[in-house]
Amino acid sequence: MNAKIKKHIENIRKIFSSVKIKLFLTLSLTVMLIIIFLIMVNSFLLEKFYLYSKQQTLEDVYTQLNEYYNGNDHDLDLESEMDKISIKNNFDILIKDEENFSIYTSNKDFNYVLNTIQDITGAATNEGNSLKNKATLEKNDKFEITQQQDFKNGLKYILLSGQLDNGYYVYIRVPITSIQDSVTISNNFLLLIAGFTILIAAVMVSFISKKFTEPILELNKIAKNMANLDFSHKYRIKDVDDEINNLGKSINVMSDKLEKTIKQLRNSNIELEKDIEKKSKIEEMRKSFISDVSHELKTPIALIQGYSEGLIENVNTDDESRKFYAEVIQDEANKMNRLVKQLLELMKLEYGKREFNNVQFDIVELEQEVVRKSKVMLEEKNVKVEFAGEETMQVFADDFYIEQVITNYLTNAIKNVKEVNGKKIIRITNEINKTNNKSRITVFNTGDNIKEEDLNRIWNRFYKADQSRNRESGGTGIGLAFVKAIMVNYENDYGVINREDGVEFYFELEK
Repeated sequence: MNAKIKKHIENIRKIFSSVKIKLFLTLSLTVMLIIIFLIMVNSFLLEKFYLYSKQQTLEDVYTQLNEYYNGNDHDLDLESEMDKISIKNNFDILIKDEENFSIYTSNKDFNYVLNTIQDITGAATNEGNSLKNKATLEKNDKFEITQQQDFKNGLKYILLSGQLDNGYYVYIRVPITSIQDSVTISNNFLLLIAGFTILIAAVMVSFISKKFTEPILELNKIAKNMANLDFSHKYRIKDVDDEINNLGKSINVMSDKLEKTIKQLRNSNIELEKDIEKKSKIEEMRKSFISDVSHELKTPIALIQGYSEGLIENVNTDDESRKFYAEVIQDEANKMNRLVKQLLELMKLEYGKREFNNVQFDIVELEQEVVRKSKVMLEEKNVKVEFAGEETMQVFADDFYIEQVITNYLTNAIKNVKEVNGKKIIRITNEINKTNNKSRITVFNTGDNIKEEDLNRIWNRFYKADQSRNRESGGTGIGLAFVKAIMVNYENDYGVINREDGVEFYFELEK
């Protein structure tokens, strides 16, 4: 239950945090405050202003009447003029002579209201028992203006009682009950206007808020994308010079600068990672080289040390034995030199430190040249090399390193070739791999199959699983590792397959 209440509260909070709702509430509150202010003005100031205005009008009418009776214009129709004044200002006018006889009245009932009139210089005019709550607004030696209420008729009015210069008494009355009704009507009208204004404001806010919030929401989306390091979105600049448009321009500039800075940081980071990786590889290569060299040079160093000690101690005094000792030392030193050079070259290949000089050449011609150089070894084994497949085949690679691959395969085949079913064969086949459209070169020799568990291990450095890795045959133990490193650099396929009557090594090159 608490979770549901919290969820509802959170939803309400999100609604009221909306810019549209805030704008609507702000506008509605502003309208209501204005209406309340107008109602207060109507209630407290309008009636006072009305009374002041009517009081000034009464004084003006008194002055005008005084001028009429003091004037010399005998053609002036006084009664008609006073009728106009009465109708125009909604006044009740009563004029009496010195004997208290009515000379003019605009309203006959007004004459009955005034029962007793005291002298204009007296205190107050008694209008009968129905007149109560008399309040003097202004008084001088010519007239008195009072605010009175007639409970009999339920009227409130302002009464001017005075004496003209000719001695006539004048009474001018104006009702003020209507102004109070007007205030009430005006306030009700203002409340009605407030309701319509809020409804209109709702429609206007929907339009205005959409116009103002859309660019803000767009800027918010761009800012969120920037926080997620996505700088692909830009603010659409409009042909309006306002604060939001200027903010959009600033965000676009900031986005471009951040993107540029982050790219620079990324590039610097990549370069730093490469440097670290490079140093790590160099360190790994150094350790591996030291480990391999120290492991592989133990035997030749021991032989050199043993035979050199024999020479020093004159174990054999005849020249032939000394010559043999010297030849062994020289032979082991040459093997050591060759091994170290091959190790260095292998490690450069394995750690990507060797660049290939790729050219187009005929792989069949290169194979024939390698076979020619291996003629002595082939004659010793009493085996000939057969060629199959394409008579000529152009490939694109570094011919120096590909010669090393072919040489290693051929040398390995010569060392391991055996007679099977009366046949002793080494066959080099050149064909197109229809699967990937690459040149495929295979070197097959009849003989024993390689054990299944050794098929992957033979590619490792110094693996001694077969005869091709022993010292008597003169191998260094890194020939197939050398092949692997070259093919990995070219990202081409290589491997070995056990056939029914022998073993087939293969590798592929780009045509």
